[in-house]
Amino acid sequence: MAVSLAGLLPEDWRSGSFLGRIDLSDGPVPVLIAGGALYDLSPSTATVSGAIERGQTTPQHGHRIADLDANDPRLPEGATLLAPIDLQCIKAAGVTFAVSAIERVIEERARGDASQAAAIRGRLEERVGSGIRSVVPGSAEAAELKRVLIEDGMWSQYLEVAIGPDAEVFTKSPVLSAVGHDAPIGVRSDSSWNNPEPEIVLAVSSRGETVGAMLGNDVNLRDFEGRSALLLGKAKDNTASCALGPFIRLFDEGFTIDDVRSADVALTIEGTDGFRLEGASRMSEISRDPLDIVAQAMSEHHYPDGFVLFLGTLFAPTQDRDVAGGGFTHKIDDRVTIASPRLGTLTNTVTTSKNAPIWEIGIGVFVRDLARRGLADRI
Repeated sequence: MAVSLAGLLPEDWRSGSFLGRIDLSDGPVPVLIAGGALYDLSPSTATVSGAIERGQTTPQHGHRIADLDANDPRLPEGATLLAPIDLQCIKAAGVTFAVSAIERVIEERARGDASQAAAIRGRLEERVGSGIRSVVPGSAEAAELKRVLIEDGMWSQYLEVAIGPDAEVFTKSPVLSAVGHDAPIGVRSDSSWNNPEPEIVLAVSSRGETVGAMLGNDVNLRDFEGRSALLLGKAKDNTASCALGPFIRLFDEGFTIDDVRSADVALTIEGTDGFRLEGASRMSEISRDPLDIVAQAMSEHHYPDGFVLFLGTLFAPTQDRDVAGGGFTHKIDDRVTIASPRLGTLTNTVTTSKNAPIWEIGIGVFVRDLARRGLADRI
């Protein structure tokens, strides 16, 4: 049955342009949704990264493969929706909201033990919360707050990246490893305290031009990172631990970076045990401007195929799930839905990284497949 895009695309999808990837049974191709139609861009470019790099993101660069019904838009029969990126590096910024800064300090003080989090949270919020919310990172006021917190014994490496001049930017996941809408997302089987992180993700060219935005789930293991910040790699980078989609909404006159700055991102978690959690992340509360984070990600680096950048999240689930004071952690088959009015909806179901579908399409397989289809010269 053809995959329905109803509910995945934003309500104003007919007035926007959306870049993505689908598998048409013979292999993945970059596609564009524009003007109510779906276009295969592979006659011009074989990759999403190439489309962005060369500006091949208009209907004239592809051929129309489907007119999308206004009320029930669907992919062609047999097509599968994939993560909307390919050769881009996958980067992420952490501790970009005051709440996430406090929660990271909690993880650190609790040494990854969720049972201690509630008591620590109350003390930190009372003594640190207002200060973090009131200063501009890297400012003289932030430096003075740092001095006071050090004297008070409240300083943390997480507060350094929350209010210091340098943002935390790390590599979230390898090239080609992201999963898309409706794919399983993975948490390590040996993690007992973990959560989704609903975020907006920017698409950036090799020149540092921010061209669009999508939704992402920066799945996180709070117990691992809480034990040591040096375990960030194990906390963040596991099979199926990075979800992106459903499409990249390209910036145009009707959708700009200002829409990202003011966006609300909603999260819903529904468990097979009847548990339900709802939350929201408001980009208006981010402590660093999105384009400043892009500039810090670029720094003195160069990404020849561009990159995508998770901007961080305000949301940190503290609602008890099983026992009082135990907080939240995922269970197998949790249904996680991330939505934003201008970007659409990204939904995934939780499994373990051990049991998630094996990641098999790396760069070698990807390039050989393009060569098989005569598309290697269009990367």
